[in-house]
Amino acid sequence: MHFLVRSLVVPTLCFAGVALAQAPAYPAKPVRLVLGPGPGSVADGLTRVMAAAMSEMWSQQVVVENRSGAGNTIAPAVVAKSAPDGYTLHRCGVGDSIAPALYKSLPYSHLRDFAILARIGLTPNILVIHPSIPARNLKEFIALARSQPGKLDYGTTGMGSSPQLSFELFKSMTKTDITFVPYKSAALAQNDLLAGRIASQMSNLPNHIATVREGKVRALGITTAKRSARLPEVPSIAEAGLPGYDVSSWYGICAPIGVDKAILAKIEADVLKLLATAQLKQRLTAMGVDVEPLDSAGFTAFFRAETERWAKTARAAGIKPQ
Repeated sequence: MHFLVRSLVVPTLCFAGVALAQAPAYPAKPVRLVLGPGPGSVADGLTRVMAAAMSEMWSQQVVVENRSGAGNTIAPAVVAKSAPDGYTLHRCGVGDSIAPALYKSLPYSHLRDFAILARIGLTPNILVIHPSIPARNLKEFIALARSQPGKLDYGTTGMGSSPQLSFELFKSMTKTDITFVPYKSAALAQNDLLAGRIASQMSNLPNHIATVREGKVRALGITTAKRSARLPEVPSIAEAGLPGYDVSSWYGICAPIGVDKAILAKIEADVLKLLATAQLKQRLTAMGVDVEPLDSAGFTAFFRAETERWAKTARAAGIKPQ
């Protein structure tokens, strides 16, 4: 009887050993984390914090690689063409859901060519005006814009950026005509706003926390559905008079679609595990990021909805794919 038991158990252990031997050990070498935005941006800082945390967890270096240009479409193109082995990842973001509305012939599609693994979090935008504008709140600003079509203006980074399309969505929902003034950077737009050369600006919230508190600009609303803990006195745009308005810059991790499913599952699980730690949440929050993770299923649905939303917004703004 004992012999029979051993004869049944030993082969089972052997097969288990074969299965373990064939399972991919990941990561066994350094990992590239590629993004479009350049050094100095919130997106870049977040990516470097995530890379450091992932390096420590995996005992392998995660190297951040900025591949800027072409509306931040170079980085995903590089990742899409890379070997699908899990060693080249894309720190994807809101710009990747906007790009299909701006470019006719992208050599990739996130919804087709990428595994959309985990959302990291969000950064609200904020709508601010120069104090000389005779509007004390959002409703008064909307009324003023409607009474003077085309006379008010706003400045953001260039055509198709998240802040610009956030403002175009605002115009569409309020049925206002406010002139777009493009800038090469948010800082240049901010300088002109502070000088009174433009009436308003939509920008990432961290860019205007100090100017709002110092009274240099008047904050009309935060773009996310709820208020931000960093400026709790400022209402959301939805709360201030435009129900349904909810926009943010957001960040996540994506990988080429052909990567082994076990590796994809590990990356997803490990990123979500890191985002649940108090230390990482504190570091990201200090940078202006609201840590609001989503797993692969939730992030994929969110990514799809954002892509559809920005396509509709671009059409309403008269932006034609180039």
